[in-house]
Amino acid sequence: MSLAITSAAVVIAAGVYWYLNRHKRVKHILSELRYALDMQGAGAGGLIDDWVNVWRNKIVLPDANKRIAVITGGARGIGTEVVRGLLKAKMTVVMGIRRPELAKKLAETMENGHKLHAFQLDLQSMKSVKEFADSVLKEFPEIHLLVNNAGIMFGDYRLTEDGFESQLAVNYLGHFYLTHLLLPALKKAGNKVQPSRIVNVTSCGHFPGYIYFDDINMKEHYDTTAAYAQSKLAQIMSARYVDKILEQDGVNVKCYSVHPGIVDTDLFEHSNFKKFPWLKKMFFKTPEKGAVSILYACFDKEIEDRGGLYISNCKEGFSNRFSKNAEHQKKLFELSCDLLNFNADKFGVVCQ
Repeated sequence: MSLAITSAAVVIAAGVYWYLNRHKRVKHILSELRYALDMQGAGAGGLIDDWVNVWRNKIVLPDANKRIAVITGGARGIGTEVVRGLLKAKMTVVMGIRRPELAKKLAETMENGHKLHAFQLDLQSMKSVKEFADSVLKEFPEIHLLVNNAGIMFGDYRLTEDGFESQLAVNYLGHFYLTHLLLPALKKAGNKVQPSRIVNVTSCGHFPGYIYFDDINMKEHYDTTAAYAQSKLAQIMSARYVDKILEQDGVNVKCYSVHPGIVDTDLFEHSNFKKFPWLKKMFFKTPEKGAVSILYACFDKEIEDRGGLYISNCKEGFSNRFSKNAEHQKKLFELSCDLLNFNADKFGVVCQ
């Protein structure tokens, strides 16, 4: 009886969904349903991973005095706690945020807050990314750590001033461009004993993802869940491919990607969890705990020879098959360079 009731409920829900979306093509309706279900599955898997591996979430902060870290975001949520950890490690920290004046108040609440700097950055604008990179390099010609942290999730379809889908621009392309611009400074700072590091913050939400190479801005049909998954998948693939080419060139820079866990932040503003904040409080990580895996990717010595690693709960995480395909990684890299108007063989070679 219970099975029959459940089946009937599923049929009714599917019917209601079809009715509300009947203006769309059937293949698009089915695609959206698949992404919605797969994303719920990825989220459930992420929660289980967080609960099972909670004991792994620890990092001993080193003395990183005289070393420079650059992080995108950091004015709120997980990013704030990452900044706090970097400052506790005595690093000089440069934040890229839309309102740099917020950093002053933030610095007052943190140990070694006098070592916090901030420049204006809007990842929706590649012009802003270039201006931010120029400001950073003018003051800090050597950089030891780049944390590509800032991100957005879901929301309506919108193209940036550069013509990029907004989640793709903020979560991936802006960071890819910033990595290209700051790579000369990362190369200068790295050495064989202690390579510089690039850390891409991604999500278990990448798991249903696919790179729409022929329509990466999703102009034919926009599904906000698919767009988010694509952008976070791209962060993993980029870390793997960039690490590979840097290693081949003998460059002392390592790249990692990290899923911080399912964390209670305002990133869920456009999700159903906004209606049930108590669920987040009960089951999600705090931003402080979410920062641990990111700090692990920044400092842990044991992963120094494991460039390209995808990290979740301070261990190797489960990533989807698409992200591991070397041809897909190369294709995404070349497409990204093309979108940003520079030659793939000139990645990290910036003319002043």
